[in-house]
Amino acid sequence: MKTIAIIGAGNMGGAIARGLTQSNLISQITVSDINQDALNALAAFNSKIKTVSNNAQAVKDADIVILAVKPWLVQTIVNDIKDSLDYSKQLLVSIAAGVSLDDLCALLNKEGQLPILFRLIPNTAIDVLQSVNTIAAHNNATEQDKALVCELFNGMGKTFLVPENQLNALMSLSSCGIAYAFRYIRAAVEGGVEMGIYPKVAQEVVLQTLRGAVELLEANASHPEVEIDKVTTPGGITIKGLNEMEANGFSNAVIKGLKASLIK
Repeated sequence: MKTIAIIGAGNMGGAIARGLTQSNLISQITVSDINQDALNALAAFNSKIKTVSNNAQAVKDADIVILAVKPWLVQTIVNDIKDSLDYSKQLLVSIAAGVSLDDLCALLNKEGQLPILFRLIPNTAIDVLQSVNTIAAHNNATEQDKALVCELFNGMGKTFLVPENQLNALMSLSSCGIAYAFRYIRAAVEGGVEMGIYPKVAQEVVLQTLRGAVELLEANASHPEVEIDKVTTPGGITIKGLNEMEANGFSNAVIKGLKASLIK
């Protein structure tokens, strides 16, 4: 049973705290933030969650420390907690986008000593335990450490352990990608309304259609084009719709959007 300290009770830190309450690996979660309203909401959610406003106090006895803060706050937070960290036994996981493991090493170095370090990129579906969690490990992490962190976050979605140089591309696919999925849903609903369907019904139909598409791909372990071929009869309406979308740059727009959101 592990104890967790989360620095930051914002959207992502709060979602991680709520998700972790369902893990049988966790005995206690301590969340630190300056926003008392956010802390009160988490404390009311589950008795496993202890809240404090002092970052150094939060990390003192934790097995795993999660930095759930914006990138520009990382240096300030590290300076605040560095002296309270016990590098001999603590894991530190950062979700600050764009702050590399090398950056974290430079900030956390204490006379050549470092905590066991991980970077994590989740997405907002972590709030419903359906996140994509991409994780990169520093070379001081053992296979046991990696297995523990992956097991921890698998309870909140699907976790992928990847080389750090893939994190930014995967962030475009998953963390940014969830917004792109929402934009498709919005566009499809608007199309449905234009064709005479009530908005609520159109949204429910689009959501179930996407849910079914995901289930088919996973059940059949197939490529999307295989499933597309099953519904595109020669001269049919589906191929006409697909060709019209492609003529207006559908696939190209998706690819360009993903590449535009890639941190280089």
